[in-house]
Amino acid sequence: MLIAMAGFTMEDLFMKKLSVNLSTGQILITLGFGSSLVFALMAKSKGYKLTAKIFWSKGMLIRQFAEGIAAIAFITSLTLIPLSTVAAVFQATPLVITMGAALFLGEAVGWRRWLAIIVGLIGVLIIIRPGLNSFDPNVGYVLIAVLFVTVRDLITRKLPMNVPSTIVSFQAFASLIIAGGILIFLSDQKIVGLDKNQIYFVLGGIIFGVIGYYCIVASTRIGEAGVVTPFRYSRLLFAIIIGFLFFNERPDFLTLLGASIVIMTGIYTVLRERHLARRSRAKMFNN
Repeated sequence: MLIAMAGFTMEDLFMKKLSVNLSTGQILITLGFGSSLVFALMAKSKGYKLTAKIFWSKGMLIRQFAEGIAAIAFITSLTLIPLSTVAAVFQATPLVITMGAALFLGEAVGWRRWLAIIVGLIGVLIIIRPGLNSFDPNVGYVLIAVLFVTVRDLITRKLPMNVPSTIVSFQAFASLIIAGGILIFLSDQKIVGLDKNQIYFVLGGIIFGVIGYYCIVASTRIGEAGVVTPFRYSRLLFAIIIGFLFFNERPDFLTLLGASIVIMTGIYTVLRERHLARRSRAKMFNN
């Protein structure tokens, strides 16, 4: 999970570098094409047929749509606001997923976790500071990304177990190509030629994006959720370091305070879920 979070942060670095001269649509297309090609080759090497009907169910298509919208919003936010701010707000995703699972999937969430969710969302408000002079409305793009990542992950929970991770990853990155194409078609964005440095940035984004995606799938399948999930929050630390080294970013006190609240409530929620799961297993064993 630590490797995955470091990989995603490095991918964010290269996307932010590319956003200086490339449109959001072109970034989506280039990274989506390269990364989906890698996972397509991995799927083919394992004997999976990319066009198999079972891999293109209604749920899978909705998941791809959510992935595309989340990617557009996330990359747009990287072009407009500091990397550390993007990462800080994005840490609320696990809390929103827990809330969504309770509201739409009927999962049991007790008052303690609801309280943690509310406190965590207050932490998000501290980061974005609506109504104050320091408020940047562009942070709304991160919130849109959080919303659609939540939709994506809730759908993922309901996907058949016989859908391999390589296929899911291939479709996720392929959706970026479609999203980027639609974005260019509907706006005045243009596709430009890449210079040598930009080609290196694209390759870096593809390599670290694939590493991140592969490692997060491996960690969630191999490791216990209660142990693995808290390490997701290391992404903020990596983002602060990268933002400082490459973009001269220095998060202010309120951003760090809000992020700390989000992280602590998120970790509490995970540990609480782990405790309840263990207690439930113990009751079943005793019975």
